[in-house]
Formats: sequence, C-alpha cells, structure tokens
Amino acid sequence: MKPLPVQQPDREPELGARLRNHRLRVHITIEQLATATGLTKGFISRVEREQTSPSVTSLVKICRALRVDIGALFEEPPTSLVRLDDAPAVDLGGAGIHERLVSAPELEKAQVLRATVEPGGEGEDSLYTVDCETEILHVISGHFLLRTAGGDYELESGDTVTFSGREPHSWRNLGEEPAEVMWVLVAG
Repeated sequence: MKPLPVQQPDREPELGARLRNHRLRVHITIEQLATATGLTKGFISRVEREQTSPSVTSLVKICRALRVDIGALFEEPPTSLVRLDDAPAVDLGGAGIHERLVSAPELEKAQVLRATVEPGGEGEDSLYTVDCETEILHVISGHFLLRTAGGDYELESGDTVTFSGREPHSWRNLGEEPAEVMWVLVAG
C-alpha cells in the first residue's frame, strides 16, 4: 500500500505567542514563571519570541506552571465567518431599522449587529437600556443621533461612541439617506 501524502499546515503554530498569552492571562511575570519552572528568564523570553523551541521536558514544566494542557497549545482556535447576506435578522425594537447579527451566534460575551436605518428611523421615545456591560456604536455611513440621559451625540460617518450598557439611550437617523451603523454589545 502506498503511503498517503501528509499535508503540512501553511504556518507553524505560534507556540511562543500562545505560551505568552497564557502567561499574561494568569498574570504571571517571566521572572515568576522562571522561578516556578527552574528555567531561566532569558530562555522563557526566547521561547515566547519564537527564537528557540522548548524541549518536551521544558514545555511540560511551563504548561504545568501555567496550568494549561499541552494539547491546547496546538489546537487551532475556532474561527467563524458570517456573511452579511446570511446573517440572521434580529429585532431589538424601533422603527425603520433592519438589524442583522453579524457575529457568530454562539458568542456569549460579545454581539455585533449591523443595522440599516431608514431616513427618520428611530428608537423608542423613552430612553431604554440593553442587557450588556458596554455598548459601542460605530457609524459606517450617514448622520445619526444617539440620545442618552447625559446628552445627545450627533454622529457622522466614521464616528464611534462607547458607553455603559446601563446608560438609558435611544437613537434616530437624522439624514435624508439610510444610515449604516454597527452596534457592539459586550457582556460583563
């Protein structure tokens, strides 16, 4: 039987960068990691900068100290593609707005909505809140008004405003053309 050709990935897994990310996530300095593993700071720094590869023994020590499974370092992180035409429609209220969920539906900590707001389209008359920690509104095109309890923000194409998800607000398209906006809702 003829051996099957094994295709190598186009790029090597960035082991050093992944180790550095795990170290930073658990708030450990290179010096603390060196002490915990018995390895030198210089060696760990070179590994993180992809200048050297750790032996299996060194990698095991680093992973134990970081409390990360070695296999997790070699897994490809999930990637999700949502095409605008295929994005599910959502309705968060308001008139003259067509919203689509353009982030991966399984995301729990962040949601990205792309909306087309017709001229004169507007949110509720009374200010409301959305169940999230932070909201980010980016105006792709058009002339848009964000109303908050603290004041109004007239936004033009390219403007972005970030505010607390607990801040009561509403909105309106002030222009004579449809406005394209992106809402990012971030959970706490």
